[in-house]
Amino acid sequence: MSELSEEDAKLLALARQARGRIQAAEGAAVRDDTGRSYSGATIALPSTELTALQLAVAQALAAGARDLEAAVVVTNQTAVDPTPVAEAAATPTQLIVCSVRGEVVDSTTVEVRG
Repeated sequence: MSELSEEDAKLLALARQARGRIQAAEGAAVRDDTGRSYSGATIALPSTELTALQLAVAQALAAGARDLEAAVVVTNQTAVDPTPVAEAAATPTQLIVCSVRGEVVDSTTVEVRG
């Protein structure tokens, strides 16, 4: 896979930090159309389950983001569900999946659901 841009490398660092803070299964970070970044980690409680990507997107939306530019997910999986990005973004958005070691394993453009 290709090298990350400087901005996407920052998202990778945020996603890895979010995951590491609570030793979660996944960490994610998204960048909105103004350049602000939001991160999250997997939440698995008896009453609440959120993927890291769902949490990062929810934080962006709660802060008033109108569009997403990019998302990075750090996981042991080779693919992630792009639905949170597809539902929240106003334009096609890059979704990058990285291993827990920070290596890019997949990169795709998520189309908007409308």
